[in-house]
Order: sequence, then structure tokens, then C-alpha cells
Amino acid sequence: MPGGPDEPSHMSLSIPADLNSALQRMVSLLEGGDNAGAERFASLARRDFPVAPELIRLHAIALNRCQRPGEARLALNRAAELAPRSIEVQCNLASLSLQEGHPDAAIERLRAVLREHPGHPAVLHGLGTALMFAARFEQAREAFAMATHGAPEHAGLRLNLAAAELELGHYRQAENHANEALQLNAGMDAAHALRAYALRAQRRLEDAIEALRQAERLAPGNAVYPYETGLLLDQVGNLPGAIAAWRRALQADPQITPALSELLFAQRRCCDWQDLDDLAAQVRLAVVDRRPGISPFAFMAENSDAAAQALCATTHAAGIERHNAPRRRQLDLRHAAPEAGSKIRTGFVADGFGEHATGLLLVALVEALAEGDLEVHLFATTPDDGGPIRQRLATAATVHDIAGLTATQAARRINDTGIEVLFDLNGYCGRDNADLLSLRPAPVQVNWLAYPGTSGAPWIDYLLADAIVAPDALRPHISEKLVRLPRCFQPNDPTRDITGAPSRTACGLPEHRTVFACFNNHYKLNPAAFARFMLILQQVPDSVLWLLDGPDGTAQRLRRAAALLDVAPERLVFLPRLPHADYLARYAHVDLFLDTLPYNAHTTASDALWAGCPVLTLRGDTFPGRVAASLLHSLGLPELITDDEDSFIATAVQLGNNRLARTALRHYLVQQRNVSPLFDMQGFAADFERAVHWMSARYRIGRPPADNDL
Repeated sequence: MPGGPDEPSHMSLSIPADLNSALQRMVSLLEGGDNAGAERFASLARRDFPVAPELIRLHAIALNRCQRPGEARLALNRAAELAPRSIEVQCNLASLSLQEGHPDAAIERLRAVLREHPGHPAVLHGLGTALMFAARFEQAREAFAMATHGAPEHAGLRLNLAAAELELGHYRQAENHANEALQLNAGMDAAHALRAYALRAQRRLEDAIEALRQAERLAPGNAVYPYETGLLLDQVGNLPGAIAAWRRALQADPQITPALSELLFAQRRCCDWQDLDDLAAQVRLAVVDRRPGISPFAFMAENSDAAAQALCATTHAAGIERHNAPRRRQLDLRHAAPEAGSKIRTGFVADGFGEHATGLLLVALVEALAEGDLEVHLFATTPDDGGPIRQRLATAATVHDIAGLTATQAARRINDTGIEVLFDLNGYCGRDNADLLSLRPAPVQVNWLAYPGTSGAPWIDYLLADAIVAPDALRPHISEKLVRLPRCFQPNDPTRDITGAPSRTACGLPEHRTVFACFNNHYKLNPAAFARFMLILQQVPDSVLWLLDGPDGTAQRLRRAAALLDVAPERLVFLPRLPHADYLARYAHVDLFLDTLPYNAHTTASDALWAGCPVLTLRGDTFPGRVAASLLHSLGLPELITDDEDSFIATAVQLGNNRLARTALRHYLVQQRNVSPLFDMQGFAADFERAVHWMSARYRIGRPPADNDL
């Protein structure tokens, strides 16, 4: 009797009378991607050929592709009963174990097969894959290398060998093996991509970009290639090229969430506000749906609440945890118990131990800590820039260059150093340290300074903050235990020199008119903040707004936006990127710094205040929107903290039109340099040491991390 439309009959599927023809038909269906049809065909064909192990094996493949792994395992077990010596069946069973997250079972099975079939290249290939899954990269490399002896013309084996070398930090060898794969198959897009990753690790970025472009040409439907190309183009300073690459990635696959995240953030960075609301809505929806790939740091520039920021971070951390859990188990770092009374070995890991915001904030604190009872170690993930900040840091602490190391190698270095309390100064921004910290190189790990929010990560024990940036209302949205300093959590360098500035005219500024400024990064300058600034300019006659210049076209876009808001474009003045001392000097010409929301000025606000320039902030409801308020509170200037747009605009207009008030504020700030807790790094060092001692004491007596207000 014929079946219905959803249940094809035996006749409609035309089961051949002989087994070989049935197998050929099955293979054809699988190779054509008709997995559902292959499953239906096999289930009927098995009635006619109930003890044909190869047919049952192919049926298992179809079942697995149809997301029915339990039935696939039953079929493979039956095939193994009928053909216990079948290499193909055993390899399929091993692959299914990997899929189910059991690499050790796969490894054990394949090693048993190898005992009966020594040197079999397919089995060695499967074994290498399982060993890679288990993060046993050296053994995987050996398995792949042995497999190449039996299958020297197999390009995929060379590619997997390259992948193992890449994981081991053998970047030149990885490049060589990728080249070997390309000699065997020049059209292998994956080999071009892996070659690009090896080149990137060697800092040959332009060559890596070209290799990824070749991979994209060969496989234009693979969205990963333009996404990765965009990351590299951004790294070499070609943001317009990166934006174009991420748009290509989204055209190839609208669901590639990391490209969506990068595209939105990149458009914010160059003030390209076209279609911004639509992109932002897509990103917020991705966070709510817990889709991995949204950068928690980039998401802080979006209008969201603390719960959404925490959800974004937790989703991101969960993906890192899944990826690195096998590596952590394989590495199995142990933490030696410190000797009683020994100095606490305190580590800081960052990409900014030089002329960078992190180095500029941290250097005076590290110098002050050198006089205390902590043993300070700095682990630099970027090369020495040879600048004065790096020299000062190296004089005050032990600097370890880990720039060329893999996460595994860096974790071993930190662990071998005996670090007890490790501060992650990057979080999810800059050169992300999550892969490194997730390997647990230290027994106590702390999120502090550069990433203003919760990590959502199980490998981070504490968040170091203060009561203004992390008030009680935010506590439910912080995954770490919270330690709050009795002062602003952000240190400063009170030794910064402020040189003489060029004249206002030389800077392109009016000599006798009010100069507002916002030298925040452009991703913080959203359309709402810009509209507030334009309303202020309209009410302070002949005033100007001084902004940082940005990537190609940024100034022109902002001037067009000003004109649309009835402000003459020439009232926007742009400051090129300058050496830090020269940039600080320009604050002599700024009458009032206007802050942004939802992401405040952080290091930039410290710079302005140190230079005697008043900062007006709009306090938000999340950590990144409360940092300037913490700085101003430390300085005793609550008058410059506003809580709504109307107050922000009114205060800016009042100060913009009142020269005497601005002069009084500047005089007050200059006086505060020598007396305010904000610039007292000896006092900061004492509070910081108290925090470290408290974390260490709990660890040494076997107590878990806990909240503490110092």
C-alpha cells in the first residue's frame, strides 16, 4: 500500500534487489546531502538486508546527520557486532564518542584498533583528531605525523599536523605544513586559512590577510574567512577595510554573531551611525537569546542595563570555558602552598605595560608597591615598546615577556613563578586574557581596571571596585566576589609632566570663546550624547567642541551630523593623535570636558582632572557609566555629577557662560593635585595591599572567596 506524502513507500524509494546497488544508492544520497532521504532509504533497505554491516554503518551516519545520535550509536553497535574488525565502524564509533564529549573513550577505542592494524593512516588520523579534542597536542602531532607516512598525498593530514603545531606554539612548522597541504591541493581553502593563522602568530599580518583573502576567494560562502580578515585589517589600522569584510561575512551568513558584534562596534568607532539602531537591536536580541559571539566589552557601549551586560559576559565566558576545559584538565596546574610569612607574589597580566592607558594609570602604583611587602610581577602580552612607562615599570617590578607564548605556555610561566594573586588588567578588552586565565595559572584571580564590569567567568574569583562604580544595587549582576576599595578603584600617576601648550590659534581654537571638549574614544560618542553636546553649543554663543580626530571620514560625518542639528560644522574642531605629554598639554585650552553615556570617560577623565580641566559627567546605572562619578567624588566635586540629561545640559550651559565659575573650578583642581586621595598613590598602595592580603589570607586558610568592603 503506498505511503502518504511524509511516509514514502518501499516502492517509491525503489530498494534495489542486490546489496551493492543499495550501498551505491545510499552513498549517493549521503554525498548529495539528502540525509533525511538516506535515513528513510536505509531503514527500508535494512528490512531486505538485515545483517549487512556496511548498510547499517551508513544508516548510522544518516541518523547522526539527522540529529538522532542515540539511534546512530545503536546502529553502529549493531554493525560492530556483525563486523567486529571493521576499521570504518570503529572510527565512526570513535567520532560519535567525540561528538558526545568523551575523547578518552574515542582514544582508547582507536588505540585498540591500531594494535590490530599498526600504522593504519585513517585510524591514526582519527586518533590525532581525538587527541586534539582532548588538548593532548604533542601526542596528536605524533599521530598525524605517523599517518602521513602511510598517506603521503593526503592534504588533510598535513593540515591537521599544521593545526597541532599551531596549538603547540610552533608557528613556523605550522606554516610549513600548511604549505605542504597546499602543494598537494592548491584549492584547499582551509589550508590557506590555517596558513594565515600561523602567519598572524608570527606577526606577519599583511601576509596573513592575503592568505585569508585567498581562502575567501576559494570558498566565498564561508563567513569565517571575511570575519577573520576583518579582525586582521582592524589590527593593522584599516578600519574601513575591516568594516567591509564584516559586512561580507554577514552577507554570507547573517547568523555569524561575532561579525555582527564587530561591525556595530566598528561603526561606533568611526561615528558611522547609518543603520546603527537596526544593528544595535540585532545585538541586543543576540544577547537575550544567549547567542555566543557578542563581545562583552563592545556591548558596554550599547544602551543596556547591568543584567544584560552580565548575561552577555556569562554567555561569552561559557563558550571560553567549553573550549578550554580540556586544555585545563590536560595542563593540570598545581598551586604550591606559600611558606608561612612569605611575601605574597602578586601578578598583573596585561597588553598595556607601555605607552597605553593601562600603563599610564598603573605605573605610579607599581612604584609605590615596590616599597611595600608584596612581590610584584608583571606579565606583558605585547612586546616592549621601549618607552619611559615600560622602563619605570621594569625598574619597580619584575617584568616577564610572554608576548610570543601560547595561552598554555603563558599559564605555565605564571604558575612556575609561583603567583598567588593574579590581576587580569584586560578582561575582555584589548588583547583578551580569557584563554590564559581560564587555565587557572594562579589560585586567586582578580578582574580589575581595564574591563569595567563583571567577567561572568568561573575562573575569576574577585572583582576589585569601589562603592560608586559597584553600588549595592549592582551586586546581583556581578558573578565574582566583590572587594570594594575605600577610594576610587582607578589609580593615577601623580608624576605626569604637563608641558606648555601651543596657542589656541595654533590648535585651531578661538582665542576668547568657550572651548568644550570630549576626548573620549569615538565608540563612546553615540548620537544621543552628540545631540546633548549640540544643544549645549546652541546655548553658549560662539563656543566650540574639541574632539579627537578619527579614522577615515569620522570628522566629516560628525560635521554633517552637527549641521543636521542646526550647529555650524566649523564649530567642531578635531585634535590629531599626539604623544601623551603633548595631548595632556592641550587641556590648558579646554574650559569644560563633556562626558558620555552609557560609557564614561575613564583614563581620559583622569587625564583631564590631573591637567586641571573640570569634567562634567552624566552618571549611569552600570559600572562603565559611573567611573567619572567615582573620580569626581574622590576630588570632592559632586556638583559636576548629574543624573539626567536636563541637568547635564543646564550645568554645561551655566558653566560655559560663566568664566569666573570655570576659573574657580580650575584653581580648585590644581590645588587638589597634592592633597586629593585620587592622586595619593602611597595611600592607594596601602589600600591595595590590604585587599591583596585579605584575599591571600582566605586562600591560605582554605576559605573560599567572599565579599569585602575595606
